[in-house]
Amino acid sequence: MAYPTAEKSPGEASSESKGLTGHAEVGPDASPPTATNINATLANPLASYSHAELEEMGEAYARKYNIGDESDVLAFRQGAVCAQDPLRFDTYAGLDEQEMNVMRKEFAHRWSQPRLLYLVIVLCSTCAAVQGMDETVVNGAQLFFSRQFGIHGDDPRSTWLLGLVNSAPYLCCALAGCWLTVPFNHWFGRRGTIFVTCLISALACFWQAFTNTWWHMFLARFCLGFGIGPKSATVPIYAAETTPPAIRGALVMQWQMWTAFGIMLGYVADLVFYHVSDRHGITGLNWRLMMGSALLPAVVVCFFVFMCPESPRWYMSKGRHAKAYQSMVRLRYSKVQAARDIFYMHTLLEAEANMQLGRSKLLELVAVPRNRRAMVASEIFCGVNVIAYYSSAIFEQAHFSDISALAASLGFGIINFLFALPAVYTIDTFGRRNLLLATFPFMSLFLFFTGFSFWIPDETLHTARIACITLGIYLFGIVYSPGAGPVPFTYSAEAYPLYVRSYGMSLATATTWFFNFVLSITWPSMRTAFYDQGAFSWYAVWNMIGFFLVLFFVPETKGKTLEELDQVFSVPTRVHAGYGLRQIPYFFKRYVFRQPLAPLRLHPRPQETDRQDASYRREREHDAEKRV
Repeated sequence: MAYPTAEKSPGEASSESKGLTGHAEVGPDASPPTATNINATLANPLASYSHAELEEMGEAYARKYNIGDESDVLAFRQGAVCAQDPLRFDTYAGLDEQEMNVMRKEFAHRWSQPRLLYLVIVLCSTCAAVQGMDETVVNGAQLFFSRQFGIHGDDPRSTWLLGLVNSAPYLCCALAGCWLTVPFNHWFGRRGTIFVTCLISALACFWQAFTNTWWHMFLARFCLGFGIGPKSATVPIYAAETTPPAIRGALVMQWQMWTAFGIMLGYVADLVFYHVSDRHGITGLNWRLMMGSALLPAVVVCFFVFMCPESPRWYMSKGRHAKAYQSMVRLRYSKVQAARDIFYMHTLLEAEANMQLGRSKLLELVAVPRNRRAMVASEIFCGVNVIAYYSSAIFEQAHFSDISALAASLGFGIINFLFALPAVYTIDTFGRRNLLLATFPFMSLFLFFTGFSFWIPDETLHTARIACITLGIYLFGIVYSPGAGPVPFTYSAEAYPLYVRSYGMSLATATTWFFNFVLSITWPSMRTAFYDQGAFSWYAVWNMIGFFLVLFFVPETKGKTLEELDQVFSVPTRVHAGYGLRQIPYFFKRYVFRQPLAPLRLHPRPQETDRQDASYRREREHDAEKRV
């Protein structure tokens, strides 16, 4: 858990040259912001102030934006001091015993949070289940509608059209859906966007159940992408913006965990409706019920989304500071906690605003190094969606019966959900980067194992063949679920600064859905051309590549506030790549040959100097390893 500590970096502007929020004033004649002075500012813009000054700043902020009554103004006086170093709240004499107990509980029992915060998580989890069902009900339904629509064969026309129908939502997400995130969030807010997108998903699922040709199904599924895209970009942001940093990773990763639950529900729906027979005038009633069943969780979300508070950060991005505070009060136990988080958020957002270089925000995603590194860190490509979308067809190709293929797919769905549960703990303790590095090699190994199992002769070793294929897929799910499953969306939700967060999340999710589209549309043809052995080996190689990309380019982000992550992503790429390269021999020396080595650090630990006793202030060189 990393909260701000009162420290200054070399080159940080002196207190005399700072404005209200502690960062260097930027006027028309000021030089453009650089990585150095931005990093120094965001290390902790409150570091150089005394308690009395912070109390005055907190009160001035509350009165400037007409936030609450006198009790709220008092909360901001106290919260501003606590924001300087939340871990040292017990040295501040301005808190009474009740407030002290609330603060102690926050750090001693990090999972003790207000009920309303957990309602937010229930909302986000249900949204994830919507998406999971949207993705996988087609897994079993395609066994039936592909025959009815005449696209079931192994000829090029059938394989490409089946891939096109299955991939239609992800094509829409990549081309249009995800890019609606910015206007939707601007017009409707986070909650409104969730409501609109779940409504679109429900209507599209209902439409899919009434299609009669492949192109009609393609249109319905393409429109489904307008619900999936903005929702997948908005919900992780909403979760990240409402949760405290100590448990943010665990709660944001609920998106992937409950997406896995929705994936499992999709397989359940396929099995439940498998034996439904046709009625008079209705052909393919079973697959129609499969496709339509995904609307149920979307309808549930629409009914209770507005019971949750709006994101405080979204209110602040609109200049509605009083509403932001009111929202934060509902998500914290005390007004002092809420005032502390709002005031610290405000000071860092003002500092972050200096990063806006006056160019297009889309251009800044690529042009600004900090944003570019965040973009690289949030993209993961491992091929799991091939299994999620086509597992029933894969098992059928391994000579399972239809019902056995659906049951085996359900087994994968159960494993995918159950083994995502440990990540609730490990993502904030073991870390995002370490989870990826620990799981990518095994994911590659098990994909190779699955592909090579198709060489087992079916005529003489049928049982061994289907057992090895199933085992390989299940083992892949076991290592995928706590690693490459939850980490990418957590990175995407927390990596970007607020002023480009919606754009960054749109780009991250659009890229993810584009790769999903590529996987989905190419898999039937790839399997025909390369056979199952070559197709699985193709994605196994990509997992090997993914391991080295993470090692060299992806930083650790656990325990940082959303604003402090600027420090993390401002480390030059070559520096982090060098650090990753040094980790390879270090790993073998320490963990294989058991040599007693000191921990490997991204930067050498600097010398500390004495801390002044006037407040929480400390004067020392920037400890890059601690924050990175």
